[in-house]
Amino acid sequence: MQESYIENKVCEWAKKNGWLVRKLQWIGREGAPDRLFLKAGRFVLIEFKRPGQKPRPSQRLEIKRLRQYGATVAVIDNVEDGIAFLNDEYATS
Repeated sequence: MQESYIENKVCEWAKKNGWLVRKLQWIGREGAPDRLFLKAGRFVLIEFKRPGQKPRPSQRLEIKRLRQYGATVAVIDNVEDGIAFLNDEYATS
């Protein structure tokens, strides 16, 4: 299964369920998570991967840095976990 398939399915579900979804790219930096999701004041980031794949070193570093500043960042490698993560995040807002 391709990373893009997982990302597209989760983003499609999120939009249908009231999330604002944006693609991310850091200018002059590596390792940005793939997507930003925003709903009811809840701001979360997701790095999408193929099943079983782990983030690259630059991505791990950036995720760690974002979490140190209080951001919620998930690494997702399947559609079901992506939807469950967003459901949980909305429930806690």
